[in-house]
Amino acid sequence: MIAISHKAKQYLLVTAKVLIIGLTFGYIFYKISYNSSLKFSKFKDTIADQVSVSGYLLLLFLFLATANWYFEILKWKTLVSIIQRINFSTAMKQSLASLTVSLATPNRIGEYGAKAMFFESSKRKKVLLLHFFSSGSQMFVTTIFGIIGLLYFFRNFNVAYSLKTLCYFGIAVILLFAIGYYFKEKELLMKGFSFSKLIQFFKQIPLRTKLSVLLFSIFRYIIFSGMFYGLLLFFDAKIAFFDAILLIFTMYFLVSVIPTFFIFDVVIRGGVAVWLFSFLGVSEFAVLASVLSIWLLNFVLPSLLGSFFVLIFQPTTR
Repeated sequence: MIAISHKAKQYLLVTAKVLIIGLTFGYIFYKISYNSSLKFSKFKDTIADQVSVSGYLLLLFLFLATANWYFEILKWKTLVSIIQRINFSTAMKQSLASLTVSLATPNRIGEYGAKAMFFESSKRKKVLLLHFFSSGSQMFVTTIFGIIGLLYFFRNFNVAYSLKTLCYFGIAVILLFAIGYYFKEKELLMKGFSFSKLIQFFKQIPLRTKLSVLLFSIFRYIIFSGMFYGLLLFFDAKIAFFDAILLIFTMYFLVSVIPTFFIFDVVIRGGVAVWLFSFLGVSEFAVLASVLSIWLLNFVLPSLLGSFFVLIFQPTTR
């Protein structure tokens, strides 16, 4: 094995940091500058016009985005305290730096490895599983509200679907459960962790911690759903609260279950949102502008702060 000097390791670390930040900001620039569905100049002009009339709304959206990340950081702090006590400031650094690293990866998968790097090697497997539990709790909340939205959607709108399609869907669900049962003792996630051991690990998480994580996930869901509705109104969409919020539930569920490559994620999310809100006659611009605003507020702005934490990051080598 070739030994690498300490100085060479430092150069490699600096190079990796620059590459990560460059990729992240290149990705952000690409998404804003080359969005064929929404002209950024029109988006910017509309915001300027609205702010001149009701500038306090922009402050409200910034506050909601901050609250969203406050509960995400609090959720991570609560969950990771099972294996290591950390304060809110440390949890914030880990969460925002991991966001920056993951922003340009498919479905933000890079967040798993990024968070694990903040801990000593003996704890990294557990950190990965805790982050999986954190993401799973958010997905659980999204699914529960999403099912409510889907029931409303199929009941109130003329959506074309066939019995054959439903049968295929049912067969796919049964196959997934069958595959999961067959492989429950196999090491699919990482060495030493099968599905059965994964479930056993989750059972060891204290009930109070589980309830806290679930509650923080619900708070986050309510915040970014309300934010999306507020942005629709901000961009002059004429839509009733009840209809809008149930379609928002449906939208978040659909975009969560659709796997996307990082270059196309905003495009696909925007396409799903435009299709859903077209049933209520909401303009394409209002929907796409709201989707872009959510992305800028909840991902881009935090990643700017996270890039600073990436630059000062020093990996734990123990």
